[in-house]
Amino acid sequence: MAYKEKGTKRRLRSSYITSVISISLVLFMLGLMGLLILNANQISNYVKENIGVTVVLKDNIKEVEIRRLQKILDASDYVKATKYVDKETAAKEFEKELGEDFISFLGYNPLRASIDVKLYAGYANTDSIAVIEKHLLKQSQVQEVDYQKSLVHLVNENVKRISLIILAFSGLLFTISFTLINNTIRLSIYSQRFIINTMQLVGATRGFIRRPFMAKTLLHGVIGALIANAMLSGVIYLSQKELSQVINFSNVEMIGILFLLILLIGLFITWISTLFAVNKYLRLESRSLY
Repeated sequence: MAYKEKGTKRRLRSSYITSVISISLVLFMLGLMGLLILNANQISNYVKENIGVTVVLKDNIKEVEIRRLQKILDASDYVKATKYVDKETAAKEFEKELGEDFISFLGYNPLRASIDVKLYAGYANTDSIAVIEKHLLKQSQVQEVDYQKSLVHLVNENVKRISLIILAFSGLLFTISFTLINNTIRLSIYSQRFIINTMQLVGATRGFIRRPFMAKTLLHGVIGALIANAMLSGVIYLSQKELSQVINFSNVEMIGILFLLILLIGLFITWISTLFAVNKYLRLESRSLY
């Protein structure tokens, strides 16, 4: 008898551990998706703000005029950063890409000085850049404005498409998470169906029977959420260390809200799953338990 009790306790303990691990892993995956959603806009901005616009300058213009144009660009609302590239630097960069000394072959440097412009994300679209291009071409120092129209269009289209995919995937992941946690809890309670039936036979009310199961699974939900949040903290630390330029987790308030949501989701799913699972066995007759 004592051996059977030990075996039952061991199985229950194993069931509890499995339940907590399953809940924590599922909540961790939900948390990762939450982090991605929180930083989706920043990642989008990072990509857009790395689209370059090259302002090609006319020959034989004075250094003072170039610096004045660069200051005008830096003061513009749409410009994030500028970089002046003189003819010699442009030749060195092109020679490096080409892999041979084209100046010796041609006998002169055909490249022009330019200013590389990085735009703010809100202006990194084809319509805005077209307006900016017209404005820049009116400047006396500017020969032409060069940028990849197809790349700008492609980036903006892909950002929209990826945002929709992320939202759809988030909904799918939540459904899968709910199903996985629900099945884990149902299996855990299934192993205790005879205990539920015995309590019914001795006259315990449904509320009294449900209470310990609800308390235990809610505790599992809390522990699972804490483990998931601890793992998310590790991911945030590593991401901030390695990908600080692309992803920023400095908004402590938003991170705190995400951690709270993970906890609430863990509690909600475990509570609703336990309620349905226990009620199922409360309605079953003794002969249906086998």
